[in-house]
Amino acid sequence: MQMIAEFLARLIAFLTGRSGAPAKKVASGWLAIALALVAPFEGLRTVAYRDPVGIPTICFGETRGVQMGDTATKAECEAMLQDRLQEFHAGLARCLPSLPTMPPEVQAALVSWTYNIGTGAACKSTLVKKARAGDLRGACNELPKWDKARVAGKLVALPGLTRRRSEEQALCLSAI
Repeated sequence: MQMIAEFLARLIAFLTGRSGAPAKKVASGWLAIALALVAPFEGLRTVAYRDPVGIPTICFGETRGVQMGDTATKAECEAMLQDRLQEFHAGLARCLPSLPTMPPEVQAALVSWTYNIGTGAACKSTLVKKARAGDLRGACNELPKWDKARVAGKLVALPGLTRRRSEEQALCLSAI
């Protein structure tokens, strides 16, 4: 319960412009929730860097077309995150057609997860199979299994991913 309360406090701060997350007006519902969830986990970096597995990354975890040396403004990063979350929502909806009818919290949790792991992996997952079958609780309970990344050739649990998956799961379960 404390995790949900902390998230709701972050969401309220985000929606009222008192957080480090994107402060411009956004659509309500799943997108606002997803922005408040994703931005703090990804963090804002306006100069390209290598993520924990070595992929060039910028802004709020953006990897598409990023090269070391790239820079962006905060406003560019905020717009990029909104656009990309909408793209990931659309991509996930192609393999999970019921996504737009799910509660906003479930949509936000699943889009956050998809943004992090990629649409291809998401669409092939047991999580999506369970959601397609109508087992949203089972789908939400799959999220903690996605806390690992390949580092130096080994699959290891990353503490940041473990925290993120736990929060995504709690948010997802809070709506069903």
